[in-house]
Amino acid sequence: MSVHDNGIEEVVGSIPSGSTNTQMTSSSSSASSARSMAKLTDFKVLTFDCYGTLIDWETGMIEALKPLTGKASRPLKRDEILEAHARHESSQQVQTPAKVYRDLLATVYRRLAEEWGVATRWSDCLAYGRSVRNWPAFADTVASLQYLKRHYKLVILSNVDNESFSFSNEKLGVDFDAVYTAEDCGSYKPSARNFEYMLAKLKTIGIEKSEILHTAESLFHDHGPANEQGLTSCWIHRRHGQEGSGATMALAQTPKYDFRFESLAALVKAHQEALKA
Repeated sequence: MSVHDNGIEEVVGSIPSGSTNTQMTSSSSSASSARSMAKLTDFKVLTFDCYGTLIDWETGMIEALKPLTGKASRPLKRDEILEAHARHESSQQVQTPAKVYRDLLATVYRRLAEEWGVATRWSDCLAYGRSVRNWPAFADTVASLQYLKRHYKLVILSNVDNESFSFSNEKLGVDFDAVYTAEDCGSYKPSARNFEYMLAKLKTIGIEKSEILHTAESLFHDHGPANEQGLTSCWIHRRHGQEGSGATMALAQTPKYDFRFESLAALVKAHQEALKA
C-alpha cells in the first residue's frame, strides 16, 4: 500500500489481472448485464453483503467441513461440496426463515452428512454452526474497507446472526455505520423483506435509495433482489475464473448490475481514478 501526496492510500499488489474498473465490456453476454452509466462518486453509502464479498466463506466452509468430507465414501471435489451446501442452505432458509444462521448451519451439516452417508453427532453439527467465527477475511478486505470508510458510509446486509457477525466484524477492521442481519429481518436473502427492512431503516437516518450502491458477490442473494428493489449494484466477482456458482444457487439468467470488479481492491482503484477524473 502506498500513500500519495493527496493523502489517498492506494491498494497495490492485490488486484488480479483482468480486473474491470468500470462496467464490464469484455463479452457481449456480460456487457448486457451492465446497465447505467453511474459513477462511483455518485453514491454516499455502500451496502455490503459480508460472506462471499468481505469474508471468504467458501474457504471457511471447506475447512470447517473437513471432519465430515473426510469420512465420505468417495472423494468430494471442492465445487461439489460447495454446491451441495448451497442447495441445503437455500432450502433450509426458505423452510425456517426465522432460525438464526448458526443453528441453520447445524441443520445444513446434518443434511450433508445424510447425503454423503456419514454418521454424525448433533454436537458436530453445532460445532459447524459456530465455525462462522473462524471464516477468514479476503486478503484485500481490511485495507479496502479502511479506504472506502473515508468516502462512504458503510452498511452490512447479511444472511447471518448477530453473534456470528460480531466475530467476523473483528476481522474486517472498520466500524460499520449500520448492520442488518437475517436475525434482525426474520428472513434470509434473496427475500425482498431483507432489502425492504434495510431501506426503511436507512431512511430513518436520512439515506435515500438513490444514494446507495449495493456491493456484493452473490447474484442469487443480492443482485437479483437489488434489481427488484431498484437499487444500483456493484458485483464483486470473487469467483472469476472458476466454474459453477460455488456456495450460492445458480440462476438461469444473470441479473443486471452497474459495476463489476474482480476484487474489492479493484473497486478502490477505480474510485481513486474517479476522484482524479
